[in-house]
Amino acid sequence: MKTTLDLPADLVREMKFRAVREGRKLREVAEEVFRRGLAAPSPAPGVRHRVKLPIIPTAAGAKPFDLSGERLLELELEAAEGGSNG
Repeated sequence: MKTTLDLPADLVREMKFRAVREGRKLREVAEEVFRRGLAAPSPAPGVRHRVKLPIIPTAAGAKPFDLSGERLLELELEAAEGGSNG
């Protein structure tokens, strides 16, 4: 059965690369991807997936602190530059 789907370009590109690497047709790769996706268990309606964040142990007596988005961005930029401006 033929149908038309509007898929993201990066997804199609990835499937094309896989098809070339494996010496298969794009249609075969797409069918495999769709079948695997449909075979995966889907959550019950209304059930949200919870993200589990890591717990990082600290030294005894360490003081809690707030880290704003702005400060976090500053720290990331400092780390990317290879220095620390404290």
